[in-house]
Amino acid sequence: MHFIFSDKVVLLFDFWSVHSPTGMALSVVVVLLLAVLYEGIKVGKAVLLQRALASMSSASSSQQLIEESDQNLAASDLPPGGRARLRWLLCHSGQSLIHVSQVVISYFMMLAVMTYNTWIFLGVVLGSAVGYYLAYPLLSLG
Repeated sequence: MHFIFSDKVVLLFDFWSVHSPTGMALSVVVVLLLAVLYEGIKVGKAVLLQRALASMSSASSSQQLIEESDQNLAASDLPPGGRARLRWLLCHSGQSLIHVSQVVISYFMMLAVMTYNTWIFLGVVLGSAVGYYLAYPLLSLG
C-alpha cells in the first residue's frame, strides 16, 4: 500500500463515494472538521477532569458541611455523603460518554487515513493541528 493523490475514494461508508475534485475538497473539509472536533473533545475532557478533581478536593475539605446539610434534610433518602457519591457518579458517567465519542471519532479518522488518499491524510493532519491550536488555550482557563 502507498499514498496516492486521487479525487476518487470511498470514505467510511458506501454512500460516501467521491468521484470529483469538488467532492474531494468537501470530503477533506469534513474530515478536517472531524479532526478539529476530536481535538476539542480531547481538551474539553481534560478541562472537565481538572474541574472534577478541584471539586473533589474542595468537597473533601467541606465534607462535614455536606453531611450536616444532608442530616438537616428530613425528606432526603440519600445517606450522609450520598450527594457527593451521586455527583461523582454523574460526573463519571458524563466523562465516560465523552470518552466514547472521542474513541468513535478517532476510529473514523483512522479509517479515513487508511484509504491511503493523500488529500484525506493531509486533511486529518491539518485538522488536528488547527484543533489543537484552537483548543489548547482552554486548558489554561480550566
